[in-house]
Amino acid sequence: MSIQEGFRNERIVVVPRPLVTAALARPVTRRLAVTVAGCFPAAAGHRMQRPRGIDETIVIVCASGMGWARVGETTHRIGSQSALIIPRGVPHTYGADADNPWTIWWCHLSGTDVAELVETLEVSVERPIVPIRRMERAVALLDEIVSTLERGQAPAWLIGTAGAAWKLLTQINVDRVMPADGDPLERAMSYLADRLDSSVRVPELAKLVGVSPSHLSALFRKVTGGGVLAYHQSLRMARARTLLDSSPATVAKIADELGYADPLYFSRQFSRFHGMSPTQFRRRDAV
Repeated sequence: MSIQEGFRNERIVVVPRPLVTAALARPVTRRLAVTVAGCFPAAAGHRMQRPRGIDETIVIVCASGMGWARVGETTHRIGSQSALIIPRGVPHTYGADADNPWTIWWCHLSGTDVAELVETLEVSVERPIVPIRRMERAVALLDEIVSTLERGQAPAWLIGTAGAAWKLLTQINVDRVMPADGDPLERAMSYLADRLDSSVRVPELAKLVGVSPSHLSALFRKVTGGGVLAYHQSLRMARARTLLDSSPATVAKIADELGYADPLYFSRQFSRFHGMSPTQFRRRDAV
């Protein structure tokens, strides 16, 4: 059901409640279902107030302009390149800035996995705003959701929108934790990616990017789940897999290319990382 009235060139699609109820009882969409989605371009005068919240999670992506939101007891300013995430049941009021009204893409989500997906974003009533680094991808995913629902709300369409919404939330999460261009972590990652043929000392790398060794290690643990050297090893092992799959080079030659002077040590490291030797890895599809 599309709604044509309201802001100029707006798009809104509402999934009828009986279809939502049915979707939340089916596989896949019981975990995540889009119930409403739309776009409000340059939405001057836009304002929404829900003193008791709603029984769905709200995702609003601000593509341009400015807006504001009062979530719980705190008022927040919302600029472009950011998203407002309001968990279910949280009282809220939001609207467009009077002088520079926002353009927003938005959707409402329901399902058993929504709360867990939102939790990974580390949003809360006190901190409901998250950055969007790749706005074009977020808008493309929301446009896909709206366009799909405009075509219909049959079970297959709703599965498609669930997939796009899942990708949207996970992409926002990636944008939140991954470093921006020029950030010390980004520079360190690029440095490591360019030096797969040698080992790296953490103090020297930290000095190069302008942070302490402990801070650099903490940054890597937050984003990758491991330390600097573990990340570097994962890159070297990924390169080893590529070479084993795509070239006839011997294990000794591959070890040398990756900066391992001792092929046996390389093989032990590879086996520890992959659970099989380089030779076994190369032959895994021959059986």
